[in-house]
Amino acid sequence: MIPLPSRLTSQVQEFVLVQNALAEKGFALGGSWDYDSGSFDCALDEDNKVWLRLPFQVTNGHIDSETEDNDAKIRFGEPYVLKHLYNEGLDSEAQPRTFGAAFDQFQDPVDSDAGIEPGWVDKAKERLKEVEQIYPA
Repeated sequence: MIPLPSRLTSQVQEFVLVQNALAEKGFALGGSWDYDSGSFDCALDEDNKVWLRLPFQVTNGHIDSETEDNDAKIRFGEPYVLKHLYNEGLDSEAQPRTFGAAFDQFQDPVDSDAGIEPGWVDKAKERLKEVEQIYPA
């Protein structure tokens, strides 16, 4: 993980407006969000291994990814670049879930904090500048 200084850090914005604007720039609400915090993530590579992440904390209300009818406000944290390296293929130790017949067939990352080549950091900085233009200081 490589932190990227940004004028976005500590800015407070309306969640729904941010979500819509960032979606147009290729960002999606990260899968580990909850009602009080989360991140907007943008893959920088075709294999979805290198990401620009814009973390946030909810300062007012609660977020809900299913509705645009909320008044939540978020405060951006410091953006960063991260890289996940995964084993290719299915997990030979997959376990059936308690409920349902589905199997958790995907493996954990080999290295969830892999080294990031300078070219990816540069690309992340370029994408971050695009986002900063949406939210001037």
